[in-house]
Amino acid sequence: MTNRPDVRFLDRTTPPHVLTLVLMTGLGAMNMSAFLPSLPRMTEYFGTSYGVMQLSVSLYLAVNAVLQLMIGPLSDRYGRRNLSLACLVVFILSTLGCIFAPSVEIFLVFRMLQGAVAAVFVLSRAIVRDMVPQDEAASMIGYVTMGMALVPMIAPSIGGALEGAFGWQSVFWFLAVAGVGVLALCWVDLGETTKGGGVRFSQQFREYPELLASRRFWGYVISAAFATGAFFAFLGGAPYVASNVFGLSSFWTGVCLGAPAIGYFTGNYITGRFAVRFGVNWMIRSGAIAASVGLGAAAVLTAFGFASPFMFFGACTFVGLGNGMVIPNASAGMLSVRPHLAGTASGLGNAITIGGGAALSVLAGNMIQRGGDSLTLLVIMFVTSFLGLLAILYVIWREKQIGATIS
Repeated sequence: MTNRPDVRFLDRTTPPHVLTLVLMTGLGAMNMSAFLPSLPRMTEYFGTSYGVMQLSVSLYLAVNAVLQLMIGPLSDRYGRRNLSLACLVVFILSTLGCIFAPSVEIFLVFRMLQGAVAAVFVLSRAIVRDMVPQDEAASMIGYVTMGMALVPMIAPSIGGALEGAFGWQSVFWFLAVAGVGVLALCWVDLGETTKGGGVRFSQQFREYPELLASRRFWGYVISAAFATGAFFAFLGGAPYVASNVFGLSSFWTGVCLGAPAIGYFTGNYITGRFAVRFGVNWMIRSGAIAASVGLGAAAVLTAFGFASPFMFFGACTFVGLGNGMVIPNASAGMLSVRPHLAGTASGLGNAITIGGGAALSVLAGNMIQRGGDSLTLLVIMFVTSFLGLLAILYVIWREKQIGATIS
């Protein structure tokens, strides 16, 4: 017996079809990764440095972090449908702005505005929670977030092929057309699901001190932040390494940039299969160990002269594997620390996680641009993953000392 509401595809008087939600999340993932193979060419086009051009990743992530705090209360007030449509319109217009930007500064402004599409991913999860009871939500969210796991495998390859054939602007034309398609689908299929109420900004802020006083909350947040940070460091430096260090073409750069997504898909499968049996702390620790060992071994081999694209990008699959095991379980841990503050914990925890990732993306891009190589980036990702491991080991120690129900 299920309480799932009646859903009719392409009928905006009913809740959206799962396909619509999958495409909403996929668009956000595509916008993050499709243009990455073009970063070195865009650096030349705008006559700037790679460190400045890489801000198109970190500034985008910073906008994403802010939206994590704002989007829930805003959608409670104005509705999931209205806010989703508005964010998609902003995304399409800002994508066109990226295409015609006359300078890197104007491009970066429009790139930040593109961050509106990240809100669509957040809203898709909120819509799921509106539609189905808690015991069905996790399963449905799993289907919805397939876009976040699968799109990064193919989007860089598509972007690299388009850039090689038609120039970097063609990647953003592709994103604009995809945005128009998703907007049209949401217009005819995305029915309103919110029932009003929710948490206001003032209430969120009043709840922050209780969360911030919890050491276990910080442990889970830091473990997720460093796991995510390793991936964002990859995004910040890997396009330069592929193009300028290994001399790969735009197409093969795009193919190689999909390496972490393979590990992420595997990590998500392991989480789904074993999280209930072994618990979130065990899963987080195992994922952090896997990432640290894989990246550490690759760094040692590279230092001894075995550097190659296969070595570097093969090692980066461990970044994705660690993310697939750490992030879902750390997110569950954040929510379990103070169950009555689950919504606030989700927004605050994700904002800190993504904000930290943005900072590591800037660090990686700048260090690579200042004469770094594949070893530099491997060391950054290894140190980041290892710090995430230390964070979850602290949580485990803390629970053994004072009990899992105490801060």
